[in-house]
Amino acid sequence: MPERSTRNPRSPATDFSVALLNEFVRLGVRDLVLCPGARSQALALAAAELERAGSIRLHVRTDERSAGFLSVGLALETGLPALVVVTSGTAVANLHPAVLEAHHAGVPMILLTADRPAELRGIRSNQTTVQAGLFGVATRLCLDVPAPVGEPDEATIAVALARQAMDAATGVVNAAPGPAQLNLAFREPLSAAVPVGLPMIPAGAAAEPAAGPDALPDGPAMLLAPGPRTVVVAGDGAGPAAEELAHAGGWPLLAEVSSGARFGPNLIVHYRELLAAVDLGGEVERVIVFGHPTLSREIPALIMRDGVETIVVAPTGLEWYNPGHAARAFTRSVGADAACTAVARTPAGREWLGRWVRTSRALAEAAAGEGRVPIDKRGITRAELAVLRAPLTRALLVDAVWRASWPHDRLVLGASRLIREADKRVPGKKITVRANRGLAGIDGTIATALGVALASQAEPEPRSAGVTRALLGDLTFLHDVGSLLLAPGEAEPRLQVIVGVDGGGSIFDGLEVAATAPAEAMERVLYTPRKVDLKSLAAAYGWDYEFAATRADLERALTGAPTRPTILEVPLLR
Repeated sequence: MPERSTRNPRSPATDFSVALLNEFVRLGVRDLVLCPGARSQALALAAAELERAGSIRLHVRTDERSAGFLSVGLALETGLPALVVVTSGTAVANLHPAVLEAHHAGVPMILLTADRPAELRGIRSNQTTVQAGLFGVATRLCLDVPAPVGEPDEATIAVALARQAMDAATGVVNAAPGPAQLNLAFREPLSAAVPVGLPMIPAGAAAEPAAGPDALPDGPAMLLAPGPRTVVVAGDGAGPAAEELAHAGGWPLLAEVSSGARFGPNLIVHYRELLAAVDLGGEVERVIVFGHPTLSREIPALIMRDGVETIVVAPTGLEWYNPGHAARAFTRSVGADAACTAVARTPAGREWLGRWVRTSRALAEAAAGEGRVPIDKRGITRAELAVLRAPLTRALLVDAVWRASWPHDRLVLGASRLIREADKRVPGKKITVRANRGLAGIDGTIATALGVALASQAEPEPRSAGVTRALLGDLTFLHDVGSLLLAPGEAEPRLQVIVGVDGGGSIFDGLEVAATAPAEAMERVLYTPRKVDLKSLAAAYGWDYEFAATRADLERALTGAPTRPTILEVPLLR
């Protein structure tokens, strides 16, 4: 049964909550994700007042796991933490998957977890467990805050706590953005009307916004000299710094699709095949790694090879990418020295890069030519018509989505086989691609995409006037189906969730287990196919629905940008 608060004219819980949230607004927080609950009601009602004043964007969700990943998407786009407010008990535990993703991906997040006061702990009180420290090493800060009692200095304490949490979450303290938790105990009366002495901050009154997670630490960069045959690897979240270094040094750029560096003249799209070649991959002597590579086995194998020097670059973070403990140097920033850039402009310096670029382009042309049918002067041919009507493949799907995406759009890729297909084939393009690659789980992909869409399309001054597309497999989609439930009255983003339906689990087709496991066992415990009517599911949650069974259908669906949340179902050949 939900608790019923006593109606008192004043509530220390409300006074404290208003002071805390006001300070977060002053520090630059603009998004608050809320899951309803009795113990957290003072925070919830204060948040409603802040929304009314135009000071925050409030996002109400019923599922804490969805709320956590929604905050991940918001932070990926804005660079600042969203506040996540939940009640006590299992509500807090349901945040754990998103907290782990934010921890490993270096995404800022601030958790405001309501709790019982000290006298109700350890006596089997309802909805009470050990919440402080629940997330272990995944939080940059965890403070168990005693219940306010109405002392005059509690507003000052709330201000200090907000600043502490903000500094921890944005990496000001240790150059490692991530989750911070304030575990807030509250006693009854759990809420009251906002007191006159604590006005809500009006819109436009915030000052001193905190620095985002992309801020580089101070200190000199490691300068690289010419000499070794070098490649630059850009994993997830690497950003444009990887492309800039590759261009300055005249080196091949091996950039994953969610790296933020998959563009430029040095890009090698077919890096997997080339790394396997003796006359190119076998000649690499030095690797410069940005971000978190997760989409191929060839990159870790290269780093662990004898005779290869690896330098790992990470502007922020607690952990360093280091497969096989083979990396030799770690740095927060890197650059090419004057001699290096000079050599890169000489014929001898261009020879190494040129071989990679020419070979990759030849492979790209061969792949693009597969299935291409010319149109004669009389118009479309029967062969061309057959191609347009043919069943879709993963390659055709990722190619079409990539072509339809532009710099003002956002593309979110789920942890499905489709992201690997995209990484293998899509050409360079300076577009914003997001993905949960911290732990590369299938959790919360729809929620993350919603966060990206809402933040990029927020008014005023939207960061993006385009559309957000999320491309994911059917199991990844079904795993987060609860995130389709949107709050009435809130903004509906231009979001197109594209679901490649192939029966589920097809990623196992490419692993060693497929050659040894019995087919029946593979079907039962690895593929785990599910039959769900996505059209009915969309209708139940109030989303628009489209179906694309052919290339012509797909091109038509991607050309007409959605005006509200839409599910696009695409059946794929196994």
